Amino acid sequence: MARSLLLGTTFTSFNPRINKKITCISTYPPTNPTTNVDVDEIQQDHRLRRRQNGGGMKKFNLVQRVASEALNKIEHTFIANFLETHRPLPKTVDPKVQIAGNYAPVQEQTTVHYNLPVSGFIPDAIQGVYVRNGANPLFQPVAGHHLFDGDGMIHAVCFKNGAVSYTCRFTETERLVQERAIGRPMFPKPIGELHGHSGIARLLLFYARGLFGLVDGANGIGAANAGLIYFNNCLLAMSEDDLPYHVTITPDGNLKTTGRYDFNGQLQSTMIAHPKLDPVTRQLFALSYDVINKPYLRYFWFTAQGKKSPDVVIPIKDPTMMHDFAITENFAVVPDQQMVFKLEEMIHGRSPVVHDKGKISRFGILPKYATDASEMTWVDVPDCFCFHFWNAWEDNETGEIVVIASCMTPPDSIFNETDERLASVLSEIRLDPSTGRSTRNPIIKEQHKQLNLEVGMVNRDRLGRKTRFAYLAIAEPWPRVSGFAKVDLLTGEVVKFMYGDGKYGGEPFFLPATPSSSNQEDDGHLMALVTDENKSESKLLIVNAASMELEASVQLPSRVPYGFHGTFVSSDQLESQNTTDINSTLSS
Repeated sequence: MARSLLLGTTFTSFNPRINKKITCISTYPPTNPTTNVDVDEIQQDHRLRRRQNGGGMKKFNLVQRVASEALNKIEHTFIANFLETHRPLPKTVDPKVQIAGNYAPVQEQTTVHYNLPVSGFIPDAIQGVYVRNGANPLFQPVAGHHLFDGDGMIHAVCFKNGAVSYTCRFTETERLVQERAIGRPMFPKPIGELHGHSGIARLLLFYARGLFGLVDGANGIGAANAGLIYFNNCLLAMSEDDLPYHVTITPDGNLKTTGRYDFNGQLQSTMIAHPKLDPVTRQLFALSYDVINKPYLRYFWFTAQGKKSPDVVIPIKDPTMMHDFAITENFAVVPDQQMVFKLEEMIHGRSPVVHDKGKISRFGILPKYATDASEMTWVDVPDCFCFHFWNAWEDNETGEIVVIASCMTPPDSIFNETDERLASVLSEIRLDPSTGRSTRNPIIKEQHKQLNLEVGMVNRDRLGRKTRFAYLAIAEPWPRVSGFAKVDLLTGEVVKFMYGDGKYGGEPFFLPATPSSSNQEDDGHLMALVTDENKSESKLLIVNAASMELEASVQLPSRVPYGFHGTFVSSDQLESQNTTDINSTLSS
């Protein structure tokens, strides 16, 4: 088994829990029977890619080869066939569930597909590139796998004078580059694999491989698969366990990873996947959290020109998941909620991602330009867990901070298996910093009209200011997205756009009209990637945000897996892109 890897041939292993032979190639046949993938073609593409990236498999010296063979045997005989055999995989980390159907990965498109078929009329104002991030594992998992564990892949749809092109490319992260050179998965999957005793064993295995120079985690281990933002002439791909990666959109509509992005040496910690861009000042605000070492939480911001502020260390008791936060015109709203990391749980055979039922959720109100955490006011918001925040603003009449978010119960349903039905309720949370009290109410008042609303946005040109509408995915039947909703945040009125039988999508992206012809908040268009699961075909839909009527659809040349978050880079921004790697710390 190990010898075949060392000789540069295909590495195979067998994991009894997954109950199938695992072949490590650039991607693999998805479990969706309607999708046809030629394995020989994929393997040929993988060999070609290795040549394009400087040769064949990574070369090891004699000591490394001996260490590699020994560690591979430990992985196979002790971890995979002993520790992991006796622990059945829950659905939340079972590859047969997590990457089945249209969650299955696709091949990278090394070329751009031009002149795509369009039905309807693409508005003249849409000029630029819509990009959407997602998890697309390069190799078939060798153990547990969560949807969030896959390698980052960006799908790009380019609009130029009514013509449309498409491509999809991996973000060339450190972990992807190293694993591609070695020819198999080597970096631990933070959610799928790090459970119980086998998770501890896989961590120790990774550290041992690092000691012998078989892998190198010094330049980051993140997948850059979640968020995208265009800031200071750079498109950044992000996941909260690493620095961002700078991705360039080439003149022909292709994508190229420029490198790991540290803001010219200023950022020394990770950054969450949902930094907030103030639409007026063009400043970027962000958080960084650590699950092992104190300080567990930092807040910082960047000027419009990319100069970083000093960190504000925010003291919290336990390392806490902070996937997202919110800003207003003058404040940052920082959630300290019930999802925490307790690594000691692994010793007892459990997941380190824990719903701490004894913890009272609270939101911190911090002046955006604060220099110390003593300036923060905490407000308790009991029994509240928000994975995403859509907007926040200051109510000058009451002195409260208004937060618009989807409150999810049970809080750990994404990470841990539960029999309780998931609910994601769009809510208005009011924080009173003068009294320390809060209120939380559903925006859709009638219980029978409630929807699971997740992933979406408001008009980002009004982020941090009072908004009337939110555009959110209808996550039903969970975890699929059957359409999206335009929600009136004042009245609770909902207008739905449904994709149709057997058709599902993800986050709706709101693109405001530029310049706005009516100065109306909903003057713009919504973009959504939608897949017909019966045909295994994908389209990009363009919907008028004011009327909620379909204006155009673009037939894409290949299936697009369900993914996470996106953004739009305008034609003017494309011309001003920073295409150099001056801020990159990606090792050669």
